[in-house]
Amino acid sequence: MNKEFIKRIISSIFLIPISLFFIIKGSYMFNIFLLICFLISAFEWHTMSKRNLHNIFGLFFLSFSFFTIFKLRNDFSADYTYVLFVLLICVSTDIGGYIFGRTLKGPKLTQISPKKTYAGVVGGYLLPMITVNFLLDNPFFYEDIELTFMTFIFVFGISTISQLGDITISYFKRLSNVKDTGKIIPGHGGLLDRIDGMIFAFPFSYIIFSDNFLDIF
Repeated sequence: MNKEFIKRIISSIFLIPISLFFIIKGSYMFNIFLLICFLISAFEWHTMSKRNLHNIFGLFFLSFSFFTIFKLRNDFSADYTYVLFVLLICVSTDIGGYIFGRTLKGPKLTQISPKKTYAGVVGGYLLPMITVNFLLDNPFFYEDIELTFMTFIFVFGISTISQLGDITISYFKRLSNVKDTGKIIPGHGGLLDRIDGMIFAFPFSYIIFSDNFLDIF
């Protein structure tokens, strides 16, 4: 077990409970937490891409993404359920991809992100499916979120967008010739490195939940 992996584990032990606390607590505490995360992410993006034409577009997209997280947490009757549900899928996707990719290795997925493998993609789909199957009836979630076929379609879609978001940010990092978006999180790099898939998954989720496009409730 290398030092970088140990750093990732230690960082996650601290980050996950802190994030869950603010998501579940809600109110102004969550809003302040969300604002701080946005400002850090925006700063990392601007620092990384300020000399490129996509800087303004990226800042606009980040603003929209964090706005959808704000709306999901504050404007829906299910309180923290939707945010926690999407967060669970994204984190499981990331962990599954990391474990499968490092363990099984195999062919590379794309030159944009050299560490991504086909095995990692499979793990990125498999772990969130398993996680949702076991945890969906947890007291943290409302009883009206049912485990249906459409639920798994939704999980598959969010996992796909999360993985594509990861690759997209990797592409812009290569354009800017940087390895990480920052150094704030040991073992992970910047905050934007940690939430790269989420910032794409939440806008999609907001559209689905607000329009009741999928009958998963």
